[in-house]
Amino acid sequence: MKTIIYGDKMKIGNVEIKGHACLAPMAGVTDRAFRELCVSFGAAYVVGEMVSSKGLTYKSEKSRELLELSKEERPAAVQLFGDDPENMAQAARIALEYEPDIIDINMGCPAPKIVNNGCGSALMKDPELCGRIVAAVKKSVDVPVTVKLRKGWDKNSVNAVEVAKICEQAGADAVTVHGRTREQQYMPSADWDIIKQVKKSVSIPVIGNGDVTSAELAAKMYEYTGCDLVMIGRGALGNPWIFRETSMLIGHDRPSMPVTNAERISVLLRHVQKLCEYKGESIGMREARKHAAWYFKGIKGAAALRKKAVQLNTFDDLIDLCKSVDI
Repeated sequence: MKTIIYGDKMKIGNVEIKGHACLAPMAGVTDRAFRELCVSFGAAYVVGEMVSSKGLTYKSEKSRELLELSKEERPAAVQLFGDDPENMAQAARIALEYEPDIIDINMGCPAPKIVNNGCGSALMKDPELCGRIVAAVKKSVDVPVTVKLRKGWDKNSVNAVEVAKICEQAGADAVTVHGRTREQQYMPSADWDIIKQVKKSVSIPVIGNGDVTSAELAAKMYEYTGCDLVMIGRGALGNPWIFRETSMLIGHDRPSMPVTNAERISVLLRHVQKLCEYKGESIGMREARKHAAWYFKGIKGAAALRKKAVQLNTFDDLIDLCKSVDI
């Protein structure tokens, strides 16, 4: 079947997005090093790790560090989570100091430590509160405000359409919809029908999210849901090429060249070098262990490589391990 070739521009408020796939926010993963890498491979837009609104207003240094953005990763959003409209508005004003292009509000995180405090996807149990949070943040900043939702809280409260409409009325400039309820976490398969329903129900851009692990699936999501942009999360782990591949397929109707083991190892080293540069070797290498395991997927002897990856302590350790890879 011939792929539909989509345009390569859209707007979120006054921010122009050029491309076909963007990087989802993932705690402990989508830091500056990874965001910059994904942009270099064609990510049209990136969203940083979620940041606690209370942490920001209580002057948490760790929270502020998560807001740091560079020129190499634009356009970029910072994502805030919280359950109090005024606190979220105050946090959004603080976030503006880091010059984000967009402020994103997390209403989709399923993690127990987040929802047990009434944040993340727990907000979807109170649609009116969702609207008040969006309105408060929108009033407090001069950049576009977006919202990331789930399908709903559980199978008995599938309300993404209702919440999306409320967020639009409150001033949201776009919504991202992940096709699972909080109860489902990340299994089973994402429901793309809910993305299609939201798209038909609002006039602001809708970004589709869930189970996009290849360029082919990105194209299918566009065609099936009619969404304005595809957001890729776990499909980009150890695989920043997915953005290049998606751009080639959707924008040009042709596949990109397969990734070689040599390129895989080269990009892994480049990625981890940036991690160490930004966070110091000790922290950078601890975080590099999971990334190395993801990059090794599909390489001959991957199981043994992953076992050694969890023992990495220095960048030289990684160089030595990579020398053992058959390229």
